[in-house]
Amino acid sequence: MGIVGKTAAEIFDSIRTLTQTGALTPGQELPTVRDLAATLSVNRNTVSMAYKRLVTAGVAVTQGRLGTVIREQPGPGEQEGSLPGSPLVDLGGGNPNPVWLPDMGAALVRKPYRPRLYGEATVAPELEASARQWLTGDCPDRFEINLTNGAVDAVERLLGAYLVAGDKVAVEDPCFVSNINTLRIAGLQTVGVAVDAHGMRAEALEQALAQGAQAVIVTPRAHNPTGCSLSAARARKLRAVLAHYPHVLVIADDHFSLLAVTDYFDVIPPMAQRWALIRSVSKMLGPDLRLAFVASDEQTSQRLRLRLAPGTNWVSHLLQDVVGACLSSPEVSAQIVQARADYARRRDSLTMALARQGISVTTPAEGLNLWLPLPANSQAAVLELARHGWLVRGGESFGVQGQAHGLRITVSSIDEAGAEAFARVLGHVLGQGYGMSSCSKASRVAAHSTKFIQ
Repeated sequence: MGIVGKTAAEIFDSIRTLTQTGALTPGQELPTVRDLAATLSVNRNTVSMAYKRLVTAGVAVTQGRLGTVIREQPGPGEQEGSLPGSPLVDLGGGNPNPVWLPDMGAALVRKPYRPRLYGEATVAPELEASARQWLTGDCPDRFEINLTNGAVDAVERLLGAYLVAGDKVAVEDPCFVSNINTLRIAGLQTVGVAVDAHGMRAEALEQALAQGAQAVIVTPRAHNPTGCSLSAARARKLRAVLAHYPHVLVIADDHFSLLAVTDYFDVIPPMAQRWALIRSVSKMLGPDLRLAFVASDEQTSQRLRLRLAPGTNWVSHLLQDVVGACLSSPEVSAQIVQARADYARRRDSLTMALARQGISVTTPAEGLNLWLPLPANSQAAVLELARHGWLVRGGESFGVQGQAHGLRITVSSIDEAGAEAFARVLGHVLGQGYGMSSCSKASRVAAHSTKFIQ
């Protein structure tokens, strides 16, 4: 292989260079510690230290008795969002309905822009006051407020404040695609935690933490893709589990916040040493207003501020002004209330239309999407639906430990007539054996579940 060196640092640099030049390829197994130590005439501990550093840097991954192999480097991964220019009816983008997004121009008129200079507070005082009022009671009493460029940015910064490549992070399985991509790019290991109708399962979280997870990301409401939300009882169980691991970073991503019909239940135990509650505004005010409030303990806040300082990467005060004007506007507040009811109505409408076709989705559901579990790969069903003019999202990209077979269906813009039309087409597609919920007609799928469109 051409590995050289006498110190751990030299061996590390040699192997990293070999991966960069293509001499070592992803999936290729490195020599055992014993064999490489003998080849280089060095102590085994020296090679062991080099291998540990390779794992930490995300260059290699250890597989226990199976040895250490060069790690697959992250690809582009799937992304959220609509497909521009598509002639298909979009039920896959995960976007809010533009009808319910406020008029930014009107917001700016209400809040004239004042230029800010280096050295001013990174969080506008009036916006921080609003955030404190909003977050108090939903997390531990003593907290500080920071702003990030959306929830995904907050997750990335929080993980980067404490973790290094190779660390394990517990996430829901299936998991939000953007979080999967964030963890992959950072070289972190995802540990999938199963979910049910009440959210993340406590016994599965216990197993993940016992495996050494250093952080956990929990979606309290409107989990993407399944739509499940934590019940009060489930939140208590999760909080009890996390209380035994006070050193673990707990991130609660309450992305749907003011649009949620269900109540918020806190999972952060009082003794947690590192925690954060994230609430973004992109679902209620639009993805272009990429701003998230982050409530956290003092140490976590200090670490975030190192990268959010003036002149580094603060959240634009112009953006803060717009968000502040929207959140303080009676008209926008009323619009958010209407949007909440409208999204709930659309979810119910499509759920009932599907039920009339004998199709069961995961319920109760919250958020902009419905989740239809399938017993086999969703690709054939997705392709067949596209042939009938409907664009939906296949579930496999949301899988963590394995593939998540299912369809994620965005409901934010579908009306009752559209719901009935889509349900009829989906019923026809599933009836032909291109995939089927395990809750209905599963026996008709077995012979056809691997059939693909030619």
